[in-house]
Amino acid sequence: MKMFSTLGCAVCLCVVMSILASAQTTPPAAAPAPPTLTPAPSPSLAKDGRFFEIRTYYAMPGKLESLHARFRDHTVKLFKKHGMEIVGFWGPTDKEKGSENTLVYILAYPSRAARDAAWKAFQADPDWQAARKKSEENGRLVEKVDAFYMAATDYAPSK
Repeated sequence: MKMFSTLGCAVCLCVVMSILASAQTTPPAAAPAPPTLTPAPSPSLAKDGRFFEIRTYYAMPGKLESLHARFRDHTVKLFKKHGMEIVGFWGPTDKEKGSENTLVYILAYPSRAARDAAWKAFQADPDWQAARKKSEENGRLVEKVDAFYMAATDYAPSK
């Protein structure tokens, strides 16, 4: 079953990566609340499923490994501290698709409201503020961030 869940996430990631190519970008300074969008969900979206957020970070030239280090050494622990469920982290394997500057990850939450509360607490956390400041002593790590919000379908194994 775990294999199917991992395979499902991989397939989802491939589909979403192509969708993200046309997504609008947000500045990396903060993780703003999802924009107020007109809800028009498909009837096939799970009514009681989790809320997912796919984030794509585009590192400043030469800063991808520093960004990985910040996630590895600080951000992952802080996400967990603030109740953000980490589904996974990925990076493209092809240079033409951004292997030199791109990090993609998926977070899951019980609801959109839980997402908003978790990001607000994360951004206000002194440990995050200190880690970010320290990691950016030699310049910003992130050029831009794309965020994409989703709900699982009613037939998805990862609701």
